[in-house]
Amino acid sequence: MPALAFDADLLRRYDRPGPRYTSYPTAPQFHADFGEDALRRAIHDSNGDPIPRRLSIYVHVPFCLSPCFYCGCNRVITRDKTRADAYLTHLCREIAAIAPLFDRDREVIQLHFGGGTPNFLSPTQLRCMVDVLKRHFRFSDAADRDISIEVDPRTVLPQDMAELAAAGFNRASLGVQDFDPAVQEAVNRIQGVEQTRAVVEACRTHGFRSVNIDLIYGLPNQTIDGFRRTLETVIAMRPDRLAVYSYAHLPDMFKAQRQLDASLLPDAETKLALLQLAIETLTAAGYVYIGMDHFALPDDELAQAQERGGLHRNFMGYTTHADSDLIGLGVSAISHLGDSYSQNPRDLPSWQIALDEGRLPVFRGMFLSEDDQLRADLIQRLMCQGEIPVSALERRYGIEFGVYFADALARLEPLAEDGLVVIGDERIDVTARGRLLLRNIAMCFDRYLPAPQAPATDVGGQEHRPRFSKAI
Repeated sequence: MPALAFDADLLRRYDRPGPRYTSYPTAPQFHADFGEDALRRAIHDSNGDPIPRRLSIYVHVPFCLSPCFYCGCNRVITRDKTRADAYLTHLCREIAAIAPLFDRDREVIQLHFGGGTPNFLSPTQLRCMVDVLKRHFRFSDAADRDISIEVDPRTVLPQDMAELAAAGFNRASLGVQDFDPAVQEAVNRIQGVEQTRAVVEACRTHGFRSVNIDLIYGLPNQTIDGFRRTLETVIAMRPDRLAVYSYAHLPDMFKAQRQLDASLLPDAETKLALLQLAIETLTAAGYVYIGMDHFALPDDELAQAQERGGLHRNFMGYTTHADSDLIGLGVSAISHLGDSYSQNPRDLPSWQIALDEGRLPVFRGMFLSEDDQLRADLIQRLMCQGEIPVSALERRYGIEFGVYFADALARLEPLAEDGLVVIGDERIDVTARGRLLLRNIAMCFDRYLPAPQAPATDVGGQEHRPRFSKAI
């Protein structure tokens, strides 16, 4: 991968809305015609590979004790810890229903608890859920097996990390966003440096293989000096990985964001300067830019996977397990099995009712066409390795690249003229100038993005137009 180049003028011109490409096709293309029978067929077909594909499992825990006003996640705000009991009961039903559909020779190489706030569950409850999953699935004993969890440093104790380590967890991701008190007050997330550092140190003490910290730029009251202090404080904790996300203000889509005072949001120039500050500060501290907001230390498995061409991108972000199918469990969770995507209901009652009635809780999804699979392969390689392997795709899919993608290449030509990519006969390479604009490059190959406006689709009986965050 080429070194990263920051060109402010270029970024201003290309700062337009577009998908983040955690999947292709993206979720707005999922449809309600894909139901339980289709999911069973997808699982059956995915079992048929001559070499059994390994499994990754994502478990969604939706509960949070209080709302963070920037949040766009699927979550339920409650201080009633007893609500976890009913949720776990239904989660166990979902596991018991779906696990027997997978061949027993398919090993689980990755398990991730996301949310919401997964540590809304007690360490005992989390250990119980890991044990339930291990009873129903065959977990790999490989050294690179991941069992990871997102934790809120405000509500997890250092001794909790010891219990989680004993349950098999070996990776943790901590939400920080910003340590500046004025920013924290604006977004309703008051979090101390010391309590965060104590959790990071507990992870180290108890053998966690990797610690990730999440930051966000573009929040209300954020300033260059304040964010610099946050970056320096976080770097001193030396997490193995960092995710530095752009805040996307979409209050029409995310109700919690309506609580923010939009007049306090940094202007476009300040937001761009915040991104530049993050990139320069983190790379100076020895972190490698992986792509799409993610940084890692050079000896971290994420950076190493990118070096050897084994990096993968899915709904959990960047991962090292490229050769696995994804099973999503819990409300709103998304699965990627073979040539299909499927999603559970996004509201808690619908998910619970499906399980109470003995049904697999799927409310929409899609099977990928041959064209979808080709473009998904192309975009995956672009997002992870910064290249489009023209010759390899021609051999794999029996196409003549220049003919098949004539329209896409015409859309790509202005980006090549701006120095974002170099178009060759064997492959298309992203340049140092183009690494921050991977989404824009991928959009050239997305056949579901007709200009100037995406078509309306029916989701849950309502007209819906895809809405995407801006690239920067």
